[in-house]
Amino acid sequence: MTLSRALPATLLLPLFLLLVGADDTSPLEGGTESVAEAALLEGGLADAGVAGATDGSDAGVMLGLVPPVPVPSREEDPPITRLRSLPAKQDVLARAKKDAQGRLVVPGPQGDVPLTIDPVLQSQLTGILSQYRVPYGAVVVVEPSTGRVLAMAEHSRAQPGMRGLATRAVYPAASIFKIVTGAALLEAGVTPENETCFHGGKRRLSEKLLQDSARDGQCHSLAEAMGKSANVIFAKLTQRHLSPKALKHAAARFRFNRELSFPVPTDVSLAAVPEEDEFRFAQTGAGFGDVYLSPLHGALLASVAANGGVWRDPVLFEPGADAQPQTAEQVLSPEVARDLATLLEATVTKGTARRIFRERGMRVPGAVGKTGTLADRSPFRDYSWFVGFAPKDNPKVAVAAVIVNEPIWHIRATWLGREAMRLGLARLPPGALEAPAKDEPAESPEEESADEELPSDEMAGAPAAPAASQSAMTRP
Repeated sequence: MTLSRALPATLLLPLFLLLVGADDTSPLEGGTESVAEAALLEGGLADAGVAGATDGSDAGVMLGLVPPVPVPSREEDPPITRLRSLPAKQDVLARAKKDAQGRLVVPGPQGDVPLTIDPVLQSQLTGILSQYRVPYGAVVVVEPSTGRVLAMAEHSRAQPGMRGLATRAVYPAASIFKIVTGAALLEAGVTPENETCFHGGKRRLSEKLLQDSARDGQCHSLAEAMGKSANVIFAKLTQRHLSPKALKHAAARFRFNRELSFPVPTDVSLAAVPEEDEFRFAQTGAGFGDVYLSPLHGALLASVAANGGVWRDPVLFEPGADAQPQTAEQVLSPEVARDLATLLEATVTKGTARRIFRERGMRVPGAVGKTGTLADRSPFRDYSWFVGFAPKDNPKVAVAAVIVNEPIWHIRATWLGREAMRLGLARLPPGALEAPAKDEPAESPEEESADEELPSDEMAGAPAAPAASQSAMTRP
């Protein structure tokens, strides 16, 4: 649906509903439109700050260039502190029941409506989150080529009964935003092979680190920088090759600051891109900015690279025989999408997720992705992310996993994301994966990456028991 004028009411509604816990009519009870679409059909209010959507060209102002609400400060006002449970009437998955064919269905005006959710995969992932008693956790699995949501599992030990975690954008995006920055850099002419030298910046950035120095003893290509989540390189490249306008446009095309069309109320993933402060702008490009992401949106980010640069809206209800073809939008060129997948592959082959994805018996053929980690200091919350898809050359599943841990924890998102990929691919019919990758020989210790995002004690497949907790880390 193309908008010709600003409609901030439709942008604000999902965020408002989820943060305050409003109880509005379920879309199933009122027809096929989402709550926001219904508001759109009734007419919206114009606003000079947000112009209508266009095709993304400079002829108009793209929807999403301006956040629909003030973006909260991650350090001073973490959005997770205002988390409220999804109202029961809007909790489609909680209302779903199995029919005679084993599908999950919900009642609709004209009979039962089947969901795209795979009941077995949904149960497996929910069980993992519950077994390891995560304080807050959610994982989403999507079929990239169609947008069908195959699983949307969640659990909260900190707030039992909390619902809606998979569609909440209360989690700092951290280094997952490097996917957006990476795409913008590729469009600016930086190639996966271009090298940048640096020093420091593993956990924090400073303006001095962004200046070339005789201390710059390491050099990484853009692909290696993505794989190892090299903050200084991304900050340097953001400062040198991008403008706030370019990064805003990239974020808007990836649907930041824009409403997602989905039957379950979904937060707008907010992204603040500073214009006046050059250092804060560089920090944002490296994943240290005030940017928030929902797990559903995270899986869709991965799907863009998997689909050759095509954005597809998520689908929760199986389309009927008379359904219209889903609208697809080319948001990246196929060439940029291909190079972006190359950047993401480095995370798994030689970067921060390398050990997790090389566990014997737990490997995922052709997996690519991005990790992310940030922490709130007081009270301490460790946010860990994994976003990716597999197989690279024949994408069948895209996943996003987020876990919010306390100082003592049991599992983190990279492990959970790998399991979501592995279990999702295992549900495919025989022959769906062409020429699966062969297991590679084990590495010698000296070959292992020194920049792993996770401590080695968590890297032995599934943790033996929830009691085997580890200390959290705090880097993007």
